[in-house]
This record gives sequence, structure tokens and C-alpha cells, in this order.
Amino acid sequence: MKPWEKYLGEEDNAVVQRGRFGRRMGYGDQPAVVVIDAQRYMVGEQGGDESWPSSCGEVGRKAVGHIQRIVKQAQACDVPCFFTLFEIDRSGNDIGVYGRKRDLLDSEHWCLAGTVGAELVPQLAPGNKDVVFVKKKPSGFHGTPLLGYLIERNIDTVIVVGGATSNCIRATVFDASSYNFRTIVPEEAVFDRIPISHAISLFDMDRQFADVVLVEDVLAYLKRLAHKG
Repeated sequence: MKPWEKYLGEEDNAVVQRGRFGRRMGYGDQPAVVVIDAQRYMVGEQGGDESWPSSCGEVGRKAVGHIQRIVKQAQACDVPCFFTLFEIDRSGNDIGVYGRKRDLLDSEHWCLAGTVGAELVPQLAPGNKDVVFVKKKPSGFHGTPLLGYLIERNIDTVIVVGGATSNCIRATVFDASSYNFRTIVPEEAVFDRIPISHAISLFDMDRQFADVVLVEDVLAYLKRLAHKG
């Protein structure tokens, strides 16, 4: 059962069927993994989430384990991995319109540049062929070199993991699809603070912009590539 199914009624399902939404786009031949904001401020720590104001809690920590599996398999297959880090200057000068929606939090456990909260989670280790870069907006593409990196490497398939599903994952997926990449979202490897936001965002992506699949499906695909090589 997909995470969104319990939220849909008969009329909703009829709309999907009538419009023939949700076909599979499938995988291509040249994938990349894009890891969105898998940072310490996003997942907090066991038994101490109250001191991490933006923590997604246990669901985030569980997803990190799945992200780690995908990243390790990709690295073993020479599939490039791109890691984004969302950081805001301590002054708040670069927060932009986001600052009209929430406060600038003065916390070492948030996403302020140079704090422990802004660090990549320790479970993930970028390899020599991987790239790590900072982004300032939800999408991993907006104002970053990501598109150029993907074009240079002849990438046709983007596997998007990380958080949060309803914010930065969704924005990155929509942009990846807009650039005509085959876009894959492993459902256990993305996470959110609010279950309904997570589920409906997955539904919207799967309906029109991406294939939402299981982590095991992605791992099997990457292993097939290794055997071809």
C-alpha cells in the first residue's frame, strides 16, 4: 500500500484513472543520486530532538539508513552522488523571502552556516567523485551548479533522496522533471516532519513528475548497471 492511498477517496481515484496519470517513466542508462539536505539539523538525535528545532525525528533517522544504502551502492557502481547543504548566514542576510514565513533561529542545532546543525549527517561519506555544494532555496537546482554537473556527465536519470519531502524534495523533483530528466524517488529514503505532507507530496510527484518506488527497486537497478559495466 502506497503512503497516500489512505487519503484518497473513490472520486480521487476515478480522476487519476480517467486522466491516465501515474504511468511509469522508468530508468535510463546514466543515473546520478541527488542527496537533498541530509544534514544534522534535519534529523536531530535520538533522545534529544527537543533541542533540534527543525528535526524530523525518528522518521528522518530511519530514512538516513536507506539513503546510506543507496549512496554506497551508487559509489560502488561509479554512479555520481551530489550532496546539497542548506545553509543560512548567521546574519540572516541571505534568507530572502523565507524569513517572512519563519524566524531566523539562533541555534547551533539549526542550519546556520558553520554550526554543527548544518553538517552532513555522519552516516554519509561523499566519495572522491562526488560533489557537495550549498543551496539557498528549496530546489537543488535553483542558483546551484547541479544542472551543469548533470549535463557534463550525460545524466538521464536523477534519483532524489533526503528531506523534507514536501519542501526541498518536491521542489527538486519538479525542477528535475522540468529539465526532462527521468526522476526517481525511493519512498523510504525521503522524509518529512508531518506524515500527511509526506504522503500527499509523494502522491503528487508519482502522479505527474516522478516514479515513486521502493528502495530495493533502486538498489536492484544500480546493481544491474554494475553487472553491465
